[in-house]
Formats: sequence, structure tokens, C-alpha cells
Amino acid sequence: MSAKKNIPGKDVDAVLALYAPEIRGLALAARDFVLGMIPDITEMVDVKARIIGFGYSVRYADQVCMLMPTKAGVNLGIAYAMELPDPKKILEGTGKLHRHVKLKSEADLGNAALKNLLKAALARRERLKLTPKK
Repeated sequence: MSAKKNIPGKDVDAVLALYAPEIRGLALAARDFVLGMIPDITEMVDVKARIIGFGYSVRYADQVCMLMPTKAGVNLGIAYAMELPDPKKILEGTGKLHRHVKLKSEADLGNAALKNLLKAALARRERLKLTPKK
């Protein structure tokens, strides 16, 4: 699904149907946040893994970020996060490259540090010439 169409498809609905209404709402708000922050991104859903990914192709290397709903909230995973500045220390996890931010409420989406991380992820891709030309 293209970022120009923010209406969730059946695969997004299938992933979110497994969670409580407040988690579904948070995941949809986080989805809108990502689609609004990253121009021309493509949404890919892995129903079995319960992941909503955003990238420039189906290849894992082309992923920018992903949403992973949990019983307690939604994790916003950021690809190659260990290469990004995180002065507010909002990234969690132990991955060598990828880390995540735990979202507990829609208010977390207004966090400037989160917006800066996504901007830095895009800047990294542009610097490495990984972002497709418009």
C-alpha cells in the first residue's frame, strides 16, 4: 500500500484484530504518524510475524521502520538505529543494528526525539544513496 492511501488494508486489519481496541488505536495512530513522516514509503504487512513494515521495497535491507503491536503497546522498530543519534536515549533493545521505541500512548507520537530519529533514519538512507529518486 502506498503512503498516499492511509486507509488500512485487510492485512493490517488482520494483524491488529489480535489486539485490544486501545492497542489497535495506538497502532493505527502510529501507522498514520509513519506515513505522514516518510514520503513515498511502501507499507508491507507480515501477518504471521505480526509486523507492519515501511520501506522502499520488500527487501529487508530497504526497510526504514516497522510497527510491532504488543499486549502493552506498540513497538516502533527502526532499521539501522544503532547508526543514528539518540541523545534522549529513547531506543531500546539489544540488536546489533536495529532497535525500537516503546509507544504506550498516542502522546508518545508527539515526542520530538522520536521524530528526530525517523528524520535521521531518512537522512542516513539519503547519505548512503539508498532512497529512490522521486
